[in-house]
Amino acid sequence: MTPILNAYGLSAESKIEPLTSGLINKTWKVTDGENQFILQQINHQVFKKPFDVGANIRMVDEYLKEHAPQYLFVAPISTAHHEDIFYLKDEGYFRLFPFIKGSHTINVVSSPEQAFEAAFHFGKFTRLLAGFEARKLHIAIPDFHNLSLRYRQFEEALKGGNLIRIKQSKPLIDAIKKQSDIVAEFEKIQQNSNVKLRVTHHDTKISNVLFDENGKGICVIDLDTIMPGYFISDVGDMFRTYLSSANEEVKDFNTIDVRDDFFRAIVQGYVSTMGTELTEEEKRLILYSGKFIIYMQAMRFLADYCNNDVYYGARYEDQNFVRAGNQIQLLKILIDKTEVLQKIISEELHTNSNS
Repeated sequence: MTPILNAYGLSAESKIEPLTSGLINKTWKVTDGENQFILQQINHQVFKKPFDVGANIRMVDEYLKEHAPQYLFVAPISTAHHEDIFYLKDEGYFRLFPFIKGSHTINVVSSPEQAFEAAFHFGKFTRLLAGFEARKLHIAIPDFHNLSLRYRQFEEALKGGNLIRIKQSKPLIDAIKKQSDIVAEFEKIQQNSNVKLRVTHHDTKISNVLFDENGKGICVIDLDTIMPGYFISDVGDMFRTYLSSANEEVKDFNTIDVRDDFFRAIVQGYVSTMGTELTEEEKRLILYSGKFIIYMQAMRFLADYCNNDVYYGARYEDQNFVRAGNQIQLLKILIDKTEVLQKIISEELHTNSNS
């Protein structure tokens, strides 16, 4: 670690503690005297062009400094040679962030209030960047949320995958195919100028929001997946990861649910800051966003299972089969509750328009 510490002018005696919440990048907390920092090693197997990721964050930081200087944007600290990213041969790519004192992250949404705070801050992030030309951003992960491609990959897995697993998966495969209209809707969105290409976070799990000591959101973090995208990616990912009290690993599908109060909190939080920015066509797609992301994730788990777990891996034999079934059940519940959930959306949009 010494060359990395030296690059940032930190003491070789700094205390370094690993943080384990991140799934992709390795992360440490660094304490140098009175000062604290977050050090990350970028996973360049996932992010093939780390300097493009750095450039995206720098462009967003510069825009916000000019147009929203009051907003807390946690940008990387430059090295002594004015670099956003430090490359160390045989070790990889590193960057250093300031540690925000009094802040913490959470890994599981336990209350509607937390869901509201997260949705508000992800919405605020996108709204503040509404004037930024999203196409200027580099594509950090090509086709990350390209549902059409994911469906083609699913079909390829059914042609060339493990025949025993494909046979076992027939009920899940049929369930995926039955909802292929979700793909057709996505392809319409791509051709619809009333659905705007925006600066989108693309990874809106709750651990990517900093909270203060009173449980209020401070800002969003983990900005590597900032790319041009549609708002459905951010709202859909919140629906997928916040709505059920059971996560994607749960084997007992009877415990999977869609909590109305959490749904309302997400819509309320997002609409309260993005409502005036969303087009009428985008407002119509709020519920669809949940179908979009849940369906895509179910399909990716099932395709990987049929391909012998080459992408996600598996800690036990049928893990991706279970994950796929879990997400298909979540999708079914979301669709079954369409009338109730659409009513919540309408109420929140009406409240926001009158506030």
